[in-house]
Amino acid sequence: MSFFTKLKDSNREHIAWYMYDFGNSAYAAVILLAVYSAYFKGTVVGGAEGSRYWGIAVGIAMLTVAIIAPFLGTIADYTASKKRFLLFFSIVTWVFTAMLFFVQQGDIFMGMLFFIIAEVGYRSGQVFYNSLLPEIATPDEMGVVSGNGWAIGSFGGILCLLILLPLIVIIKGTLVVRLSLVFTAVFFALSAIPTFRWIKERAVANPLPAGETYLSLAFSRLLETLKALGNYRDFLQFIIAFLIYNDGILMALDFAAIIGAVLFGMTQTQLIIFMIIVQVTSVAGAYIAGIIGKKIGFKQTLIYSIVMMTVVVLSMIFAQNLTQFFIIGALAGFALTGVQSVSRTLVGYFAPPGRSAEFYGIFAVTGRTSSFIGPTVYGFLAFEAARWFSDSRGFSLLQAEMAGQRVAIGSIAVFLIVGLVILLRVVDPTENFKS
Repeated sequence: MSFFTKLKDSNREHIAWYMYDFGNSAYAAVILLAVYSAYFKGTVVGGAEGSRYWGIAVGIAMLTVAIIAPFLGTIADYTASKKRFLLFFSIVTWVFTAMLFFVQQGDIFMGMLFFIIAEVGYRSGQVFYNSLLPEIATPDEMGVVSGNGWAIGSFGGILCLLILLPLIVIIKGTLVVRLSLVFTAVFFALSAIPTFRWIKERAVANPLPAGETYLSLAFSRLLETLKALGNYRDFLQFIIAFLIYNDGILMALDFAAIIGAVLFGMTQTQLIIFMIIVQVTSVAGAYIAGIIGKKIGFKQTLIYSIVMMTVVVLSMIFAQNLTQFFIIGALAGFALTGVQSVSRTLVGYFAPPGRSAEFYGIFAVTGRTSSFIGPTVYGFLAFEAARWFSDSRGFSLLQAEMAGQRVAIGSIAVFLIVGLVILLRVVDPTENFKS
């Protein structure tokens, strides 16, 4: 095979990998950020209790992934079946995202159940999608490829929202909102086609040892990996830091639409415009983080991104009008994709050869565990603080709900700061790869 043929295959695999991010970012933009979260909170449930139920739904989905991800990651590594697992969980996401169409006012259980299943598919799929990165990119390429994935993925979210925005503005009503969920599922599925056609899984499957099942093998290898983490102290410390600061990032993402709707009365149209702005700045954030990380080290880039995100979150508590909130959202989009993209890249550098899915499985279980804690804490704080302001301070229901949201926003900053303090002690594993 000639050099140019290899280069062509590599570039095509990079494009295929980016296209999956292009599709799943549309899911994140519509379901988590701009449309379904606000629809569920405001229409399906209503009131401060909507925040609590949304936090519970996100938490259950994340806890489920936290339990299954490390086992599935081990099996995928051993059987060289990352793409098959990715396809399975992607199909789960596509089907149950489309089924959210049937969720209407008062359908709280159905709205939570279908979302939880779709979210489990979405988050589980990311384990195997992320673990393909070391197979399609050299160590020197991983930072740039990861950053490009985030940037191109953000374009997917932007395009999906731009298509939906005119329809929601012109047609109005809940029907078009529900149809947008079906459109998102189709958009994601079509975008992912190149991933399954062009990416070659290079790992070689190992025969199953006598007397072992895949479940027992996964459990034993997981225990080996956890024990081995004692030899990867910096990775272990990084994982602890990630568990905490990632909580803050995902709390901000999961409740962004709810914060905007409660504090500033944002309409569905305004929420979509807001999320388009966030997605646009996310493109710049991901791209710039990849470039800077390669020059100064990914740990240092991650530190700068977390500091910026913390300042942005604290500013959100004191925002007084919609214009300020839009500016804060733009800055948050820039910072948070830097945090997520660089964190994902660092795992690829920490992972020993042939064990990427296991390490990404641990990365996933950490993220999902934190995400189980974070949204639950946020929803609880928002609900209980609103009730306290209403009962003890005599606030109106709206004033109490707004005050409750501001209290809950403060918890995001706490998680970011604590995670940052722990991260400062981690040695940058990419030092030897800086140009």
